[in-house]
Amino acid sequence: MKIRVGYELIYDCPQPTPMILTLSIHFTRISDIVVPDHLITTPSLPITAYRDAYGNWCTRLVAPAGRLRLTADGVVNDTGMADRVVPSAPQHSVEDLPEETLVFLLGSRYCDTDRLSQTAWDLFGNTPTGWGRVQAICDYVHRHVTFGYEHARATRTAGETLAEGVGVCRDYAHLAIAFCRCMNIPARYCTGYLSDIGIPPPHGPMDFAGWFEAYLGGNWYTFDARNNVPRIGRVLIARGRDAADVPIAHTFGPNTLSSFRVWTDEVQEPSGAAA
Repeated sequence: MKIRVGYELIYDCPQPTPMILTLSIHFTRISDIVVPDHLITTPSLPITAYRDAYGNWCTRLVAPAGRLRLTADGVVNDTGMADRVVPSAPQHSVEDLPEETLVFLLGSRYCDTDRLSQTAWDLFGNTPTGWGRVQAICDYVHRHVTFGYEHARATRTAGETLAEGVGVCRDYAHLAIAFCRCMNIPARYCTGYLSDIGIPPPHGPMDFAGWFEAYLGGNWYTFDARNNVPRIGRVLIARGRDAADVPIAHTFGPNTLSSFRVWTDEVQEPSGAAA
């Protein structure tokens, strides 16, 4: 299948404001791109791109004083398959983990493992290791946290999510990531597009989504504590230790995000067309 993805963000800035944007489809999906998700700015601005320490594509620009519209509209090929489920995937001993995974065992800005370690072992110390343990963590977080956009707070840590029992998708991901790390399972934060393909209506407003990946059996596997079911049509934008590494925008000055739209829709092809 083909999936159309994109966004329109409108910022109001009282003064020229440097920005770093993390909005481009991840390089691991480059071969799937049918229509590139090129960033278009209104007014037209000079922009530069670079790869950050995690391999994500980032864009730099200076927003002028006044209104800035950022938009992109791309199409990607997708298998149409749901997230992989591999219950036999084992957990590695820490001493056997590849060096590049070790950073994802450590505490980070929103994943306060030092505060949650004892709680994690109390909750999950008797669960099966490997896939079963990560799924037990997702099940717990899914039950414990109540979703609501009215609960969004940019400063909420995993420990605060546990204490408050509310949040948005990034909070579910941060709490699950922190618990995984406490249990010696590397886990990294992911942000991207997530379609409603295969999900019965009514559908909520579209937004960028947050989920995570856990390292098991020599591979990174997708987990989603908020939805807690395999989903179709994830399109990755960026990965990092947590949302502090991959916000949609770092802004270096006062600004207001006055309008925000995201779309992730299956492209309906003519009958008989190749998938």
